[in-house]
Amino acid sequence: MVGYSIYIIDDEQSIRDALTFGLKEHYHIKTFANAEDGLRAVLEKAPDLILQDIGLPGMDGVTALKEIKKHDPDILVIMITAFEDIDTVLSAMKAGAYDYIVKPLHLDSVKLSIKNALKTISMRKKIQALQEESLRESVPCFVSESNSIQDVMQFVDKVAKGFDTPVLILGETGTGKELIASAVHYKSPNFKGPFISINCAAIPKDLIESELFGYEKGAFSGAAATGKKGLIEEAEGGTLFLDEVGDLSSSAQAKLLRFLEEGEYYRVGGARKYLIKTRIVSATNRNLEEMIEQNLFRQDLYFRIAVVKVEVPSLNERPEDIIPIAQHFLSEFGNKHAKVFTGISEEVEHFFKDYQWKGNVRELRNLVERGVLIGAGPELKLEDLGVEPLKPGSSNQEKISEGPFPSLPDEGIMLDELEEHYIREAYKKTGGNEKKAAKILGLSYYAFRYKRKKMN
Repeated sequence: MVGYSIYIIDDEQSIRDALTFGLKEHYHIKTFANAEDGLRAVLEKAPDLILQDIGLPGMDGVTALKEIKKHDPDILVIMITAFEDIDTVLSAMKAGAYDYIVKPLHLDSVKLSIKNALKTISMRKKIQALQEESLRESVPCFVSESNSIQDVMQFVDKVAKGFDTPVLILGETGTGKELIASAVHYKSPNFKGPFISINCAAIPKDLIESELFGYEKGAFSGAAATGKKGLIEEAEGGTLFLDEVGDLSSSAQAKLLRFLEEGEYYRVGGARKYLIKTRIVSATNRNLEEMIEQNLFRQDLYFRIAVVKVEVPSLNERPEDIIPIAQHFLSEFGNKHAKVFTGISEEVEHFFKDYQWKGNVRELRNLVERGVLIGAGPELKLEDLGVEPLKPGSSNQEKISEGPFPSLPDEGIMLDELEEHYIREAYKKTGGNEKKAAKILGLSYYAFRYKRKKMN
């Protein structure tokens, strides 16, 4: 365990000196005489472990512990107390202390407590490594150079830490919502559990309940004689991903709400109550708020599945990612089909950058796969994609309007400012109706919301 860093926070010089002398051979030690100095050091660079006195001058040890845990919940803290005051010790343990030791200190006892704590840290690091390995192996590469998608992935890192907090992923078709759901699962504490996905739109409404919650024998005509587990039960201890959650029937919505609120459900045709823990991650490309107004989706269920919302930008909103993603797919399908493709031609790059990706990443993926199958390599060409070369000065996009556009002044313009101006104008013109404003600008509802939020 050499190489671990330990901060010792105690107002008694003799204790700091004794612990430093007894531990410095195996650990990197720093000492502090008060909580304020120790806390500043933790905020600057967190150690692996902290030994901290409860009865400190100024900020007391329990208060300091709470501040440390706010900064980083994963830091382990062993509390030192002058006497076994049960109430104080309980307060410290409730605040997140890993262990406590009682003065007068015995070095062997201190070393044993430290050894146990560092075993926990070591196990956490192994779990984190396994999570990262599982993520690499089980989740296709979510290529990103744009700030927008990197912001999304950083947010996912935070929300994934909750074991059972429901997450709602919003975005256009083909943006990679299932990839995001996979990332939430594989970065979460329950990553060792199953990740099960279901497309609610692909299951007939009269069968969706039995798929989700299972059924007992004889529940309906054609039911298996032994009954059947539902997907919620299959995903116990892991994550159930409900894609196109807006397509759930009203009855299934009611049962899902009960499960999210109480952690319980009944199989179709059964009277036995099942209590399990499964994280629900949902996704949709529909406007659930409008569906609520039309009485097509329960408002109370919306609030439960959308405890945390993740909005995935469309591919058109992050053009800097198009070529890196295409190159990733080129490598993936080159390996899959045993073909050597070393790059993308300049014409294809221009085509990809100019194209409006209505199907987002999925459409790009399919187009690259077609090109690899048809092409001979080593470079991906336009003819491999089945498209004609562009004429000089032309665009592969249909013209949105033949009307006049403002002329470009000699001093130039700021495109961001121009975009912001028209977004504000559209929002104002529609009286704050985001859907109508998005339609005026030729944007999806979620693309408009993303841009407006970015502008504050």
